Amino acid sequence: MGWWLAFAVLLYVLFVVLLVAEVFVPSGGLISVCAVACLIAGTIIFFKQSTVAGIAAIILGAVMVPSVLTYAYKTFPHTRFGKSVTLAPPERQRGDAVPDTPELKELLGAVGVVLTPLRPVGMCDFAGRRIECVTESGYVDKNKEVEVINVESTQLTVRVIEET
Repeated sequence: MGWWLAFAVLLYVLFVVLLVAEVFVPSGGLISVCAVACLIAGTIIFFKQSTVAGIAAIILGAVMVPSVLTYAYKTFPHTRFGKSVTLAPPERQRGDAVPDTPELKELLGAVGVVLTPLRPVGMCDFAGRRIECVTESGYVDKNKEVEVINVESTQLTVRVIEET
């Protein structure tokens, strides 16, 4: 009966190998089916040995599946194959389409000119710098002077300067 136990352990090892292979080899789920078959067969063999061994095998399988998948998916992008099939995140330079918040804080109280109608969002010019702004309320026509009254994250809130 000792070789049956060794065979069950071998099936569990084969399950781990196949589960990792499923992450790296596109098989349409065929490798996963084989891996699950190995897990079920190994569990059945453990249950034939004893109920305690079968329950331990089920608990081991419940721990192995997420652990092995987590390891495989965390390892995959660092392999040569993984690097060739996954996209690298875009490298953004400072100021690349995202206003820099510390520099925007300096604009608090600054006066600018509306470039596009603010309904309530539009573009304003502050000393040659075009920045998207939100009005405090309502619609603001083009070429009106506005003052920055609030800077929250990357959003400037402006108020129309009334002409006297």
